[in-house]
Amino acid sequence: MTQQILPGATLGVLGSGQLGRMFAIAARRLGYRVHVYSPDTDTPTGQVADREFAAEYDDLDSLAEFSRSVDVVTFEFENVPSSVTDCIEQYAPVRPSGAVLGVAQHRLTEKSTLRNASLPVPEFRAVSTLDELNAAVAELGTPSVLKTSSSGYDGKGQRLLRSPDETADAWAELNTDDAILEAFVDFDCEVSVVAARNESGEFAAYSPFLNTHSNHILDVTLCPSGLGSEIESAAVGIARTVFETLDVLGVLCVEMFVTKAGGILINELAPRPHNSGHLTIDAHVTCQFEQQVRAICNLPLGSTTQHGPAAMANLLGDLWSNGEPDWLSLLSLPDVKLHLYGKNEARPGRKMGHLSAVAADLHAAEQLVRNARNRL
Repeated sequence: MTQQILPGATLGVLGSGQLGRMFAIAARRLGYRVHVYSPDTDTPTGQVADREFAAEYDDLDSLAEFSRSVDVVTFEFENVPSSVTDCIEQYAPVRPSGAVLGVAQHRLTEKSTLRNASLPVPEFRAVSTLDELNAAVAELGTPSVLKTSSSGYDGKGQRLLRSPDETADAWAELNTDDAILEAFVDFDCEVSVVAARNESGEFAAYSPFLNTHSNHILDVTLCPSGLGSEIESAAVGIARTVFETLDVLGVLCVEMFVTKAGGILINELAPRPHNSGHLTIDAHVTCQFEQQVRAICNLPLGSTTQHGPAAMANLLGDLWSNGEPDWLSLLSLPDVKLHLYGKNEARPGRKMGHLSAVAADLHAAEQLVRNARNRL
C-alpha cells in the first residue's frame, strides 16, 4: 500500500529559484513546511521557505542533514550531480527519482531512452570528436543543431550549423567531448505538456501550451493552443507514455515541436514545473505547483480545468536597463496579474517575473499581457 504524506509534513526542494518559490507558496497554502537546499542565501525560494540550507551540492554532510529534516524531496533545478540524489535517497524519497533526473539532464541519454521507447524524437547522432561531428553532418545534413549533452538551457550549449564548413568553429566553441547532433526540425510551432503522476498511478495533464520564444528564451505562452483536438490529444498521449516509460512520480514537462506536416517530435524533458505552466496559477483550478505538491505526497491530483483563455508573458532583466520598471502603471490594469520572483539583481536575459491574464478569448488575453509588458 502506498504511503501518503499529509499536510503538516516537511517538503524539501533542491534548487532555490523562482520555481521553488512558487512551489513553496503552494505547499504552505496546503499546510506543509518547506526546506530548501542550494549554495546561496536570501534566494527566491529561501525568502518564503521555513528553512534555507546554504551549502554546495557536493557537501554530502549538509545534504544528509537536509534530507533527514524532510519527508520527501523534489526539484526545481535539475543540473545537480547524481551523487546528490544518491545521498538524499538514503534518507528520504526523491520525486521524480534520481533515475529520471539522470535521463533528463543528459541530452543523448534522453533522446536514446525516448527513441528506444518508440517515442517520436528528431534524428540524432552521438558526437565526441570533430571527425565524428563531420561524419554525423554528412549523414543528417545541414541545417542541423549541435548541442552539449549536459548543462544546456535557454539556448546555451548549442550551435546551429548552416553548412558543413561550420563544424570546426562550432566544435571549438562548444569545447566538449560529449555532444549530440540533431537534425533540424522544420517546425510550425512549439508546445509543452505539463503533467503530474502520483505513486498510486493517477495521471493528470494540462491542455498543451503554445509557446513563442525570443533569443531562445520563452517569451509568451498561450492556452488553449488553438491547434485542434487531434494534435492536442496526441501531445497529451505522448506525455503520458513518457511518464509511464520513465516511471515519473511528480511533475514533468514534455517540450515538443509540431512540424509543418502536422507531426509531433519531442524536443526535451524538464523533470519539474515549467516556465510555460506559470499561467496555471491564475488560469486553472489547480496550478502546476500545487499539483507538484499533491503528486510527490501521493495525494489525489487536482483538477486541471481552465477558467478561461489565458496568456503569460515573461519579464526579463532587460526591462530594468533604464531603472526600475513602472509598476504603478502596470498595476493600474485590473485584469493583469503580476508575479515577481524576489531576485536581488536584474541581468539581461534573467527571468525576473511574469504577467498573466485570463480573458474572454485568446487574442484578448495575449493583448492584455503584451500591452501590460509594454508599459514597463
